[in-house]
Amino acid sequence: MNTKKVTDKAERKKLKRAKRKAAPAKAKRASDVARGSQKRKVKKMAKGQRKR
Repeated sequence: MNTKKVTDKAERKKLKRAKRKAAPAKAKRASDVARGSQKRKVKKMAKGQRKR
């Protein structure tokens, strides 16, 4: 939802919350799907580097 035009912070928050409440619920992950299946995979990494 684009709320760039609304300058008042409280008003913007109210609009966003209402929109979020009205949105359809997201589908839950199926039990046979791995938890991290959507994560970017790291192939090879130099020693001492962060993974993500």
